[in-house]
Amino acid sequence: MKFTGNTIFITGGGSGIGKALAEALHQRGNKVIISGRRKANLAETVEANPGMDSIELDIADPASVQRVSAELISRYPRLNVLINNAGIMQVDDVAGAVDDGLISSTIATNLMGPIRLTGTLVEHLKKQESAAVLNVSSVLGFVPMAMAAVYSSTKAALHSYSQSLRFKLRNTSVRVLEVIPPWVRTELLNSSEEFRAMPLDEFLQETMDALATDADEIMVARAKFLRDQAGPHESAFVNTFNERFEVQPPESESVRETISGR
Repeated sequence: MKFTGNTIFITGGGSGIGKALAEALHQRGNKVIISGRRKANLAETVEANPGMDSIELDIADPASVQRVSAELISRYPRLNVLINNAGIMQVDDVAGAVDDGLISSTIATNLMGPIRLTGTLVEHLKKQESAAVLNVSSVLGFVPMAMAAVYSSTKAALHSYSQSLRFKLRNTSVRVLEVIPPWVRTELLNSSEEFRAMPLDEFLQETMDALATDADEIMVARAKFLRDQAGPHESAFVNTFNERFEVQPPESESVRETISGR
């Protein structure tokens, strides 16, 4: 995708990967609008990046999605890039009954939200000379983590949705990209200080480099290893991947190599 002259809306732009992408794209001469539910995070990010705007959005609320979409189209008629980044990850145990609130909130935020938001903006995006939808999924959509089964399932579904959307929009001006992060040092599952996760600045640099290519799937090197496990023999790898979390201590080198994609 082109890196300058865009008008970009990013969900979950007040922290983590969303904030990093927002600041990087803002610095490259784009008009960036961030959204989220935490007003303080949005205000802090906008204050640190003069010229950036923010809109409060609850991506899990259909009414909020409709309101924000209408406001975006009205205030930013040149809007041409949507980045569906907002997401939540919670530990669960599908060997028993999973809390219904966890199920509902995770699916509503990670899957229904991006589908709804894209649906409300896609006709506007089609009118732009050059446009893009970027869906942020996860390597766990390809190799599920059993201790976060619902989260992993939503990311697998988001990958499927991205493929369908790409096909349906193939003859329009709208490109559909999928950003597939590995484990990154963010607030997700309190991973900001997690030594096994990829440093956010390294992830950002590799991701921006990948965005400058013609690839539809945007991956850093660490993500490719897990992305490539999908296929007819994936079950054996998924079992091994999850068994290492159960029988080996977190500081184990083999666990670190597996979840880092090395």
